[in-house]
Amino acid sequence: MNNRYSLGLRLDPRVMISEGEPPRDIPYGIIFAHGRRFDGYHVRFRDIARGGLRLVTPATSEQFALESAHQYDECYGLAFAQQLKNKDIPEGGSKAVVLVDAVGMSNTGKDFIMRKSVKAFTDTILDLVVDTEETREEIVDYVGRKEVLYLGPDEQVIPQDINWVIKRAAQRGYDTPAAFMSSKPRAGINHKEYGVTSEGVNVYLDVALRHVLHINPKEESFTIKITGGPDGDVAGNELKILNREYGDNAKVVGIADGTGSAEDPNGLDWDELLRLVHNNLPIDNFDTSKLGEGGAVHKVDTEEGVKARNSMHNRVQADAFLPAGGRPNTINVHNYKHFLNTDGSPSAPLIVEGANLFVTDEARQLLFDEAGVIIVKDSSANKAGVITSSYEICAAMLLSEEEFFDNKQQIVSEVLDKLHQYARLEAELLFREFETYGGSLPQLSKVVSDAVNSATDALTVALETFSDEDKEKLLPLFRAHLPKTMADLSFDHVHERVPAQYITNAIASCLASKLVYKEGTKFVETLPQDKLARVALRYLQAEHDVALLRDALEGTDMPAKEKESILKLLEAGGARTAINLSEK
Repeated sequence: MNNRYSLGLRLDPRVMISEGEPPRDIPYGIIFAHGRRFDGYHVRFRDIARGGLRLVTPATSEQFALESAHQYDECYGLAFAQQLKNKDIPEGGSKAVVLVDAVGMSNTGKDFIMRKSVKAFTDTILDLVVDTEETREEIVDYVGRKEVLYLGPDEQVIPQDINWVIKRAAQRGYDTPAAFMSSKPRAGINHKEYGVTSEGVNVYLDVALRHVLHINPKEESFTIKITGGPDGDVAGNELKILNREYGDNAKVVGIADGTGSAEDPNGLDWDELLRLVHNNLPIDNFDTSKLGEGGAVHKVDTEEGVKARNSMHNRVQADAFLPAGGRPNTINVHNYKHFLNTDGSPSAPLIVEGANLFVTDEARQLLFDEAGVIIVKDSSANKAGVITSSYEICAAMLLSEEEFFDNKQQIVSEVLDKLHQYARLEAELLFREFETYGGSLPQLSKVVSDAVNSATDALTVALETFSDEDKEKLLPLFRAHLPKTMADLSFDHVHERVPAQYITNAIASCLASKLVYKEGTKFVETLPQDKLARVALRYLQAEHDVALLRDALEGTDMPAKEKESILKLLEAGGARTAINLSEK
């Protein structure tokens, strides 16, 4: 290709399996790009997939060598985590990691090479996925069909990059250029402004407090410690939500961020915390005159302050710990015991992971086995962010920028309602299965993701054999998934504006999540893969039949108490019972 700054290859994922490596899921596709001063990987686990693009810029040659050695593994791990998190949406999980050699450069030079690397990497991906006269002449294509993938901004990607990527996708002939990268400054949903990730995190916290600690946070007080500052996305918005939902019942007894920590055994002053949030200030700006007895602010300008900040999440006693910022692997197999008191009890019996990878898999299991710590895993707790990005993709395909902007506030309000709904469905299922079957919550979180993804994959394959007429009957599933205003404005044009494979994926993922959240993972796990799709479609019909029966019962003269009992039974297991009866 002329005027290109990197070479791109779509690799057979099996090439990346090392001899003797433990078995792990094989990605759907891998793209590798090599350019001047950068190498990039894009890994995805489904044909149509979405995930962030991050830039890694090590400070020294030694750090660069270390990052280079595990770049693919990092990209694979992030993409796989995204696949688990993306279970409720049409897109599978993906991630792009671009390692940039900016060692020894000035800040200006570093910024220049980062922006150029984004452009070169984007162009290379477009070379491999668009179908134009230029690519047909110059690209050696063993795939033989167009591919659909979507990017999102991650570490060190700036709004300037987002705008360039979208504009370039349009120039290069990508079918839905406005959807190629999410978080557009004007026509996107800013995650920090609307607190989308935190809205989901708080639902899991609420459900966990009720199930684990038997605390009704609307009526009883509870204590919580948080990593991540008042100026941060997840932590700052979580503080606002805690105050909005629970008022003085929520007592924040400790916060730590990059600047220091603040602690108060009676709860940090809410007016002062919200002042910091609204002024986008870190925790070292906390007014010490607002501290209660035993309270303290520690700044990292002293050695003692650094020690206090680094140990806050371990030392401070609380009902719940919410990591909403901080370094990955902070709690690991080597230091997890620091989270425990001298008698072996945990400093917090509940952890809800607002931040990714704060606790390693091994440490999660050890904390549960040795101290009974209940941990809501990141792939469940903070999934609301990826659902929001998926809705941005839908909006970019279905609506013009003006239509979205004119209706933005109503659409965002409806998106937030959807986030609460999806978070509560999974949270209730997790604790229902935890109480029924036992095991650790992080393991159950993966089981839920695997069950939904397995059902989605089976349904996607089955739907490929359907006639257009039969698929059309299932379109209401996709419509119901969308925010109402978005659907009302555009769904009549869905076939003109949305790729056919995306629609198929959307129908499959909507039906799969409905099945798992309503009936549980065991129901799906016990079905043979070749029968799963047939049962799921019959389940949908059974739901329709049960709804008709429920409406008929509503109009009867039956005593109210008996009627209510029957309606509850129908709601709880009517569709599943109908399937079982039809098998006989």
